[in-house]
Amino acid sequence: MLPAHQRDQVRERLLDLARSDGAVTGAALTGSHAAGQGDNWSDIDLVLAVRGDLAPAVDSWTKRLYDEFGALHHWDLASPPSTVRVFLLPDWLEIDLTFSPEAAFGPRGPQWHTVFGRTADLEAFAAPDPDTLIGLSWHHTLHARTCVARDRWWQAEHWISALRDHLITLACLRLGHPTAYAKGAHLLSDDLTRPLEATLVRSLTARELRRALKATVSLFSAEIELWDTALAHRLQPALLQLTETE
Repeated sequence: MLPAHQRDQVRERLLDLARSDGAVTGAALTGSHAAGQGDNWSDIDLVLAVRGDLAPAVDSWTKRLYDEFGALHHWDLASPPSTVRVFLLPDWLEIDLTFSPEAAFGPRGPQWHTVFGRTADLEAFAAPDPDTLIGLSWHHTLHARTCVARDRWWQAEHWISALRDHLITLACLRLGHPTAYAKGAHLLSDDLTRPLEATLVRSLTARELRRALKATVSLFSAEIELWDTALAHRLQPALLQLTETE
């Protein structure tokens, strides 16, 4: 991994390039560096405000990342009207470059530090919808149990893991922690996370998959009750019926 001081040098070089680029009217750091929490494992997340068409700027910066920084690969993450291009540099340094129209250059969450340029007043990113998460969770429960019945072990494991992910997201949402990519999971108390260990699938057998699913659904039922007691009481008998079925 690239040491923190060398990552800092790369970040400052990128900012120097942004300041000298006539098409770039603003730059901001996001992610851990925006909060002053970067370390040897941190990505460099940089947002650039671009005047006019984004495509020429994306192309020219892509060439720079390969020619000057030795990029190994890149791919795009859809985020209209912006373009997010993700680069892998040697020593596993990830660079996330967001190219935004000037009207879309501004913070939509707390992890934002403007380096230069004028920011727009944008709406914050919407939080996940708990009703959707609950709906996805019972959906995953049904499909996990169906896969066990059909002897589709890996697919059953997939659904159980996805159910656990939604359970973590619901708990983080309820307690005001970050929800994306389990970024708030480490902020949950041991009382909440220790029982999750029982939800891990330890082997691909019908008996073990049913055990892990039952443990996950039990915690899911308890979480629903903290959101909507009436809904929990409606769903719990059906969930119990599904997890008790051999």
